[in-house]
Amino acid sequence: WEGLEGIDERTRKAVEAAARPVREGQKLDEEFFATAEKQIVRALSERGHAYAQCQRRAQVDVLAHQAVLRFRVRPGPLNTYGKVRVEGLASLPEAPVRTALDIKEGKPFSTAELDEARVAVLDLGAFASVEVVPELGDEPREGPVPIVVRVQPSTLRSVKLGGGAEADVIRTDVHLAAGWEHKNFLGGFRDFQVTARPGVVFYPTRLPGFQAPTSYLPEVKINTVLGQPGFLEARTRGTLRVNYEIYPILLSPKVDPDASVIGYRELRASAGLERGFGPLFGNISLNLQSNTPFAYVGPLDKNLRSVNIPYVDLLLQYDRRNDKVKPRKGFYLSNDLQVAGGKLIGDATDVRVQPEARAYIPLPKKVTIALRASVGFLFPFDYGGTLASNAATGRPPPDVDQGDWVRDVQLVFFRAFFSGGPNSNRGYPLRGVGPHGVVPFFNPQLAQQSIANGCDVTSPNYEDARCSQPLGGLSLWESSLEVRIPIAGALHGATFCDASDVSPKKTQIRLNYLHLSCGLGIRYDTPVGPVRADVGVRIPNMQVLGKPDSSVEGNPDTIFSIPMAISLGIGEAFLW
Repeated sequence: WEGLEGIDERTRKAVEAAARPVREGQKLDEEFFATAEKQIVRALSERGHAYAQCQRRAQVDVLAHQAVLRFRVRPGPLNTYGKVRVEGLASLPEAPVRTALDIKEGKPFSTAELDEARVAVLDLGAFASVEVVPELGDEPREGPVPIVVRVQPSTLRSVKLGGGAEADVIRTDVHLAAGWEHKNFLGGFRDFQVTARPGVVFYPTRLPGFQAPTSYLPEVKINTVLGQPGFLEARTRGTLRVNYEIYPILLSPKVDPDASVIGYRELRASAGLERGFGPLFGNISLNLQSNTPFAYVGPLDKNLRSVNIPYVDLLLQYDRRNDKVKPRKGFYLSNDLQVAGGKLIGDATDVRVQPEARAYIPLPKKVTIALRASVGFLFPFDYGGTLASNAATGRPPPDVDQGDWVRDVQLVFFRAFFSGGPNSNRGYPLRGVGPHGVVPFFNPQLAQQSIANGCDVTSPNYEDARCSQPLGGLSLWESSLEVRIPIAGALHGATFCDASDVSPKKTQIRLNYLHLSCGLGIRYDTPVGPVRADVGVRIPNMQVLGKPDSSVEGNPDTIFSIPMAISLGIGEAFLW
């Protein structure tokens, strides 16, 4: 080392740590050597040395097969921020940009802070590109360094129109899609978005039989979002969201021709704050969910009523991936904590928590190993008492009447964990993993005792379509391993294994309930992310260890006599 004598102890340690790509006894690699040089300059410039320089030199002893590496460091003077100049705004306001930059004249210079300022301006959503560049002189000098910010505005208003169709083992639909966005709504870079997706579900048409529809179920999704940058402080974003949906409840690939088809009119509203701190992102919001049931087909159970669930949601994410859309290396950690009811009143009081971890390992020839693991725990205080009994016997505990049973199943559906489907366990249909039992309001014409008698597994009248519907659970674990392989251009392949379980009991992680499925997939890159198709096969004797596969909850269907599921989606599996 040369040139470290004049810097403070904390900066010196940071510089020495920056040289870690090269270590004594390690094979000399020019790429690692160059990386160490860049990291040394970065360590100095992050700590006030705007003019920092570093020169590397290797003295090689060919006979001894050794090399002595030298770094000559020129820290330069300590600097502060000078005046900030913004270029390229055209007719857009400058004040919100300066607020997002949060660069104070006279504050110690830091390239790390300049990078954060660039990301904050990009997050305003109104610019296609942003550069935040220090204007350095020809010779190092003390004092302030002027900062120039160059922006290129993007399209502020956009309209999207489209349509599509979806078909899986649970439902088939066609839909339209429309959206409008304004990235400077009423000035101040407020972002306003509204999207609508009206559609029709063909019931009971589904894969693989694709039977003719007997009913047409209209549905609609309308989402609105208003974002206010610089709310309360420079980098905090305030958000208001209102979503309205009308949709049918279709839970299982199996169809009961005598069952009612229940739908919900759902209103969700939230007000929140979100803030990034480098790789750390946090969002806290106050939410209200209101669901009103109705019947698409058949009678509506008299015990079904509207459900109102207010809750506070705290989401934390720590993202060290190299790319959010198509990651090749790095890791991602998150935790979602929800507290419902309590002093917020409402129909459900609970605590719900779900941490998750993902990792990406690059291999030669652009092959990537992707891993994911998650657990979830739900602690209900005023519902959930019938879940375990329903999953085990198809009936509630003896002291629970029909009305209370209906309410309990209804609340569990809205708050519980489910597993299975395109972003979960791909060998199972959506919600296919976990407790199954009776959903009493699907057959309101039947008394509780009649359902219980018919859903005794020894009864000749037992039918999966009536007696084995997904219920959700209070404890969840999921894990996935996927190898992503480039094929040609935008075409990629993948091989994967997924395992998961959902338990009807609190804090019960059943690792012997593997529900293991493995399979193959294909992806095609598009501007909105990869379009993918996966075929997952349930591995024999690896569903519930020590039990025959026929005992798996829900007794999932086969496709072409193979125990498998086909999943279609947009984006990599477990991307977000």
